[in-house]
Formats: sequence, C-alpha cells, structure tokens
Amino acid sequence: MFDVLQSIAISFAITFLAIPAIITVAERKKLFDVPDERKIHKMQTPSLGGLGIFAGFVMTCLLSISFTIAPELQYFIAAVIVLFFLGLKDDILVISPIKKFIGQFVAAFLIIYKGGLQIRSMHGFLGIYELPEMFSLLLTYFTIIVIINSFNLIDGIDGLAGSLGVMATALFGFYFLRADIIPYAIMAFALTGSLLAFLIFNYHPARIFMGDTGSMLIGMVSAILVIKFINVAEVSGASSPIREAPAIGFSVLLIPLMDTLRVFGIRIFHRRSPFVPDRNHIHHLMLDKGLSHNAITFALVTANLAFVGLSYYFRNIMEAAVIILIEACVFFAGIAALYYTRPQPTLFVTKIEDEKEAGLTKIVPLTKDALIEHNN
Repeated sequence: MFDVLQSIAISFAITFLAIPAIITVAERKKLFDVPDERKIHKMQTPSLGGLGIFAGFVMTCLLSISFTIAPELQYFIAAVIVLFFLGLKDDILVISPIKKFIGQFVAAFLIIYKGGLQIRSMHGFLGIYELPEMFSLLLTYFTIIVIINSFNLIDGIDGLAGSLGVMATALFGFYFLRADIIPYAIMAFALTGSLLAFLIFNYHPARIFMGDTGSMLIGMVSAILVIKFINVAEVSGASSPIREAPAIGFSVLLIPLMDTLRVFGIRIFHRRSPFVPDRNHIHHLMLDKGLSHNAITFALVTANLAFVGLSYYFRNIMEAAVIILIEACVFFAGIAALYYTRPQPTLFVTKIEDEKEAGLTKIVPLTKDALIEHNN
C-alpha cells in the first residue's frame, strides 16, 4: 500500500512541477496549438503537456516498480517511450496518419511479443473461450491500437481525456491493489497521479493541452491495464475474481471506445479516411447544445461511471455480451437524442467583399460571429 501511495505522490509532484516550466518554454519558443475553423479553442495554447505527464509516469514507474517481480513491465515502458517520441513529433511538426499508425503498431509489437501480454481467451463471451493463436494476435493488436486512438480522438475539449484517464486508471489500479498485483497497481496509479496534476492546468480555460504525446500515453496504459484485467479477473484461482470481466473492462473505457468506433464508422460510410478529423464527436454534439467544457466533462465521466456500475451490478445476472449490448443501445440512444435535438444554424445571404467577385452573394450560417462581421 505504501508503494502505491508513494507512486501517486511522486508522479503528481513531478508533473505538477514540470508543467509550468513546459508552458514557459512553449511560450518562448512559440510552440502553440493554433486555432482553426475545426478546433474549439480560440487562443494559441501550448500543446506539450504530454511531456509532463510522461515524465511523472515514467520516473515513478522506474523508481517504484520492481522489474524482477514483473519483468514484462520494462517492455511496456519501452512501448510508452516509442509513443512518446511519436506523439512529440506530431505535436511539434505534425505527421501523417499512416506514420502514426506504424508507430502504434511497433508499440503494440513490444507489448505483445516482448511483454507477453495477449488476449488468449474470451472467457465465455459469445460462447468463446480459448482463441486460436492467429486470431488472438489480431484481436490484441486491434484492441491496443483502437484504445490508443480512442483517447487520442476524445481529447477535444478541456479536461475530458485527462478526466476519463483518471477514472479508468484509478478503477484498474484499485482492482490490481485488491488482487495484490502490485506492479500493475503502481503503474495505474502512477498515471493517475500525473493526470491529476496535469488537470490543474487543463480544466477550462486550459493553460496547456496534453497533445498526442499525452493522449496516446493514456490510451497505451489503459490498453495494457484492461487486457491484464481481463486475463486475470475471471481465471480460476484468481485472488479477486470478477465475473463477466470482458464486459466490465469494456465499460471502463466505454465512452472513448464507443465514440471512436462510431465516428470511424461514419467516416468510412461516407467514403472518407477514418483518420480525417471532423466535428462529429460526442463532445462536439454536446457543445452544439450549449454546454460548457466542464459540464461536458462532468456529464461524460459520470455517464461512464454509471456504465461501470451497471456492468458490475448485472455481472451475476447477465452474460457479458448482453451487458455490452444494453450499454451500446443506451449509448447510441443518447447520441441520437443529442444529434436530433441539436440546434440547426439559420442561413442568410451576404455579399462577397472580394473585388474580383463583386456583386456576388453567398450563404453562411447565422452565428454571433457572422452577425458581428456582417454588421461591421
């Protein structure tokens, strides 16, 4: 227990002390996330907060975890370092989606082949138990890469990705602590402490963003924790057994996972690349309803906790597939309610001021900004 408390304190302190220095350096070197027509923020904001999260997390793991007890964790740290440099380059220079995918694949390779972490059984989900080796590998790669990208894509408003990350890592950390799997508990709480410190500077109005460096770190650690949880929670002889572990593990990450799969599906249906950004995420729909950043963050974290509670309550009554189906139906019902009740923009005709196109008109949305510009 002392090691866990120590991990939270060390990671929190390192990140809390690092973030102000990172903000200062980013401002001096003009390393900003510049607003555009798709982004929500209006001010130039540093986007290198992931450096502070990474520093707190990795330093705590190296100081607090005994790699003789859990040697596979050294390869997990190596995978995190791969994503760190990938995310750092993307935050500063921007890289193509295919290069980002290759880096995520390399990180997943380290976790699976060197760390030995793999989904080998579905534990009765859809009546499936042990998996063939090839299918097991494909499912594990898919799980890791989807979870990494789910946190990367949900990081669209102040405080949201960090708050969901705190919730997920704390829940998994408490389970591993109860199950006496201390190295994984330390890893989970190390990220919890770093994110708590980061959120002090990230809640609206944010002074700094975590960037891809931070969001992919949360996704990577969450993927490791959920796969380990599914592998150990329902096996015979587990020190802290939990029935229908796949459903509970899925529910802990439900909001980012379901939103990412939904958005990817919509983009593919419209014959667009799933990696081309748009404004169709759940937080965009809630912003269109007039909710603030903090209200959206609170609502989505509360909803995610409710899904976890639902899964845990029904674990002895229903099968995992039924629980996940119910949660998916509730999620999409909420999305439908947001989508069909969002305010539709009113259009008006305005003249084009360009001299080359003098006399022509165009139709634009009637917004406060448009009205101000039109009146001026």
